[in-house]
Amino acid sequence: MALVHITKDNFNKEVMETEKVVLLDFWATWCGPCQMIAPILNEVAEECPDITVGKIDVDEEQELAMSFGITSIPTLIVIKNGKAVDKAIGMRAKNQIIEMIDNA
Repeated sequence: MALVHITKDNFNKEVMETEKVVLLDFWATWCGPCQMIAPILNEVAEECPDITVGKIDVDEEQELAMSFGITSIPTLIVIKNGKAVDKAIGMRAKNQIIEMIDNA
């Protein structure tokens, strides 16, 4: 599954109304650690077709970022059945990200 660009317009459909586990990546183009974690998230998206990996640009989607209380990026949030079940702030290794998803 490719990464999905999440906006306020598709948030409900892609995140809240899906039966899949969703991994949200709150990021920005100017954020160095966000750029470093991006290839890892691409791999996770390709290797885990049963989940959705959604990217939310905090500069474009400030309302969504505020609704999740995002104060630092990158922030990863795992959503299951419309509820946040796990959260990680900062750079994470691939195995740590997979573990977050598996524990959802």
